[in-house]
Amino acid sequence: MKPRLLNVDRRTLLIGGGAGIGLIVAFALWPRVHPSPLRAAKGEQAFDHFLKIGRDGRVTIAVPQAETGQGAWTALPQILADELGAAWDTVAVEPAPSSPLYANPLAREQGWAGDAGLLRITAGSTSVRAFERPLREAGAAARGLLIRAAAARWDVDPAACDTADGFVVATGRHLGFGELAEEAAGLTPRATALRPLGSGRLAGRPLDRLDLPAKSDGSLRFAGDVRLPDMLFAAARLAPFGGRLTGFSRAGAEAAPGVRAVVANDRWLAIAADNWWAAERALKAANVRFTGAVGEPWEALLDQALEGDGDTAFVRGDYASAVDGSRPLAATYRAAPAAHHGLEPLTATARFNGDRLEVWAAMQAPEFVRVAAERASGTGHVTVYPMPVGDSGGRAIEADAVPIAVALARKLDHPVQLTVSATGSHNHDRLGAPAAARMTALPGAGRIAAWKMRLAGRTGAVDPPPYAIPAVAIETATAVLPFATGTMRGDPQRFVTFATESFIDELARAAGAEPLAFRMGMLGGSPRLAFCLQTAAAAGGWDGGAPGSTLGLAATSAFGSHIALLAEASLGPTQQMEVHRLVAAVDCGRIVNPSLVRQQIEGGLIWAIGQALASAPTIAGGIARARRVTLPLLARTPRIDIRLVASSAAPGGVSGLAVPVLAPALANAIAAGTGKRLRNLPLDPMSL
Repeated sequence: MKPRLLNVDRRTLLIGGGAGIGLIVAFALWPRVHPSPLRAAKGEQAFDHFLKIGRDGRVTIAVPQAETGQGAWTALPQILADELGAAWDTVAVEPAPSSPLYANPLAREQGWAGDAGLLRITAGSTSVRAFERPLREAGAAARGLLIRAAAARWDVDPAACDTADGFVVATGRHLGFGELAEEAAGLTPRATALRPLGSGRLAGRPLDRLDLPAKSDGSLRFAGDVRLPDMLFAAARLAPFGGRLTGFSRAGAEAAPGVRAVVANDRWLAIAADNWWAAERALKAANVRFTGAVGEPWEALLDQALEGDGDTAFVRGDYASAVDGSRPLAATYRAAPAAHHGLEPLTATARFNGDRLEVWAAMQAPEFVRVAAERASGTGHVTVYPMPVGDSGGRAIEADAVPIAVALARKLDHPVQLTVSATGSHNHDRLGAPAAARMTALPGAGRIAAWKMRLAGRTGAVDPPPYAIPAVAIETATAVLPFATGTMRGDPQRFVTFATESFIDELARAAGAEPLAFRMGMLGGSPRLAFCLQTAAAAGGWDGGAPGSTLGLAATSAFGSHIALLAEASLGPTQQMEVHRLVAAVDCGRIVNPSLVRQQIEGGLIWAIGQALASAPTIAGGIARARRVTLPLLARTPRIDIRLVASSAAPGGVSGLAVPVLAPALANAIAAGTGKRLRNLPLDPMSL
């Protein structure tokens, strides 16, 4: 059930650069040492664990990262194809098979893997950062083999050959990759130099997305599109966080037409039927009843964490000495739980074949899914098939539907596809964790002399502010919450940047300083961020942010990248926020595909508007109650201007980059225009 995509709509011209002086590729993971997990079809040759080349010239690239709409299935193949010298219209992509060879190298570094060490995961805007080098090495190694195969045919020095547009070329001669694939794959690998950066012809170009044609015509299969012989369709009701099933009407469920089985345990009730609609109707007739979690409101728990013991996350200088005898300015910022509002419901398909289990689901962390399936099934023979993800917010990190689908498939001895309704999926969303930050700071001589943040909630790693502040202290305190939380796009910077950039704006105004100049005076150690800030301000026509202005600024360094945002916003006649214009300047290092970067920044800003302005979910009994949510409509989408800063630095992440700066830029614009400060997320002008 793995989608294979081929871009056939646009032919691109590739003129290969010379090998020149480059880095030498290591061969520790060459398939002759560790056999390639790729399965080569008839007429294909596997060159390593990332690349296959067919006799017809098709170049198939195995992508280890999930496609969540961020463009991983285009950017990552583009890196390898550029190094290889392939023609873009011959490039296909398929999800990489299960293997530790595809582990995200940043997972261990950033603490996601725990003691596991090797973890395949798509999160934290890491895809290009993690895999640029391995993909370049794979492309260079295959290029070297193809060149040697052609040089042997021509009886010429391999140094006289190069690759371009899917061919090995020498003076007056050329041979296609397909003609050479079998010969080249049989050669013993040798060290091959990477192309000098920028000498290829694909990296850095706004090439068409490989997944776009299939998404446009509906042929791309998502988790809900899986169809297997003799498959049953199931719907389920899940117990709230901390709750359990207390009762249901079995007779009412079994009386519904099309029902094949009713299965229950303490945590859920599921009904399998000939089609999903029949299963869902039977669930309504079952009158399912659960207990819910009982506990203090999350607001009180955060307040307790702010007042209780905490951990030191970062220290620079001596904050206590710096503020001794003075009265620092203080403010408290809060963020309510945040819902993903994804379009894709919880869905998983499971099938047993003896003691072997297969699972299909949208997944950003296949190892998490495999472990969940093993625990649910009691077998260690599990194959997972990562499907494209229909929610860009991070919900597919978790595998909540998989254990239920596995249990049903085991009990019913049929393949089962479980789908939780849209309302049920929202009720059992793993929400973005609420947070609170108590900020104190001492302004002095147009700068900040001391800064302290006390952060409560499940926040993850916390970076210090990017400004040159002599004394900085950051403390964190965990709050045990009465509902499930999970990963959200832009976390943990999403809230930390809101608190930081809003408080910076407050401090500037308290000191009588112009907000842009105030920031610039402290960014001497962050020249890339300073340039982004200058660029966004100039492009957006920054007016100084004086009282009555409708402009606000925010900036941050995150995911190895830098972004500054100028927002133009005001309050309408009914006190609703109107977002008129957004101008962003982005430095994300070397850019693989500028179109993808623009799409991710624009999409991230629009997604963040929905998060910043939509009402927070109501938590009752451990679940997020479904409610009407007003998200941005096309007619009300602000004008968005994206300025990409040219850079030769290592690539940074962009999929979550725009999210953290949106809310503080809007809050700062409203503060300039009204004199009132919005310190809570989501932003609610009516609270003024």
